[in-house]
Amino acid sequence: MILSGKARLAGVIGWPISHSKSPRLHGYWLEKLGIDGAYLPLAIEPENFEDALCGLMYSGFGGVNVTVPHKEAALKFCDEVDPLAKRIGAVNTIVFKDGRSYGSNTDAFGFIENLRQDVENTDFSLDFSGAKAVVLGAGGASRGVIVALQDAGVKNIILVNRTKERAEVLAADLSSGADGMITVADWKDRNEVLNGCDLLVNTTSLGMAGQPPLELSLDKLPKSCVVTDIVYAPLVTPLLGLAEKRGNKIVDGLGMLLHQARPGFEAWFGEKPEVTEDLRKFVLEG
Repeated sequence: MILSGKARLAGVIGWPISHSKSPRLHGYWLEKLGIDGAYLPLAIEPENFEDALCGLMYSGFGGVNVTVPHKEAALKFCDEVDPLAKRIGAVNTIVFKDGRSYGSNTDAFGFIENLRQDVENTDFSLDFSGAKAVVLGAGGASRGVIVALQDAGVKNIILVNRTKERAEVLAADLSSGADGMITVADWKDRNEVLNGCDLLVNTTSLGMAGQPPLELSLDKLPKSCVVTDIVYAPLVTPLLGLAEKRGNKIVDGLGMLLHQARPGFEAWFGEKPEVTEDLRKFVLEG
């Protein structure tokens, strides 16, 4: 599509950024919806982050996505930040309007929407209000997942991390004012806590391409449990492959990336995009 002088502009800021699938994703929607606009990859070093955001805001950009390592800096930069992003402690979506910046975090939305879309119309079900969820990992991604589960109504969350102290800090932080509880378990007990689990979420890098394996036995995991891994390289991680072989419903991490992009796209380009199987194939081909 040839851009006009009225083209709407957005992009994604990161360092590095060449690996990002977001330009291909947003480009698909722009083409599909016939929108006069562009979404650009923007490689910005940390020391230039705030200057770059100011430049983009006054250059006609509608906003940007923010990825590693800028998410926490974006939280401090924005004139206004929504309560969800404050709880998660990071901003991944910024909208520019009238010389002001508005920050939000759509990771939690993307995580839940991915689960709902994949489990819908299957023999599996997720009653969030009565679910027992086990979350592996206590990093930044874990924060978004736990907040998403809390807001979906999950009241029984077990957090397991290789460094227990880090998990305890995270649990204490996110438990404040929340309905339900977060229980921290020792890493050595990770196999045992799967007993009675309804949802298992891996937020660690273990099992990702180029990373050490996730050593986890699924012997005590109910066959009715839904298993998801938030990484998508490989698309079917060893954890997902093992769970699928024993009959569990699995949800890969690509859908989280696709769904988290929806609110930003709508804000910048004025159209509601859809996550379809054709979109998944297109993004994966890239």
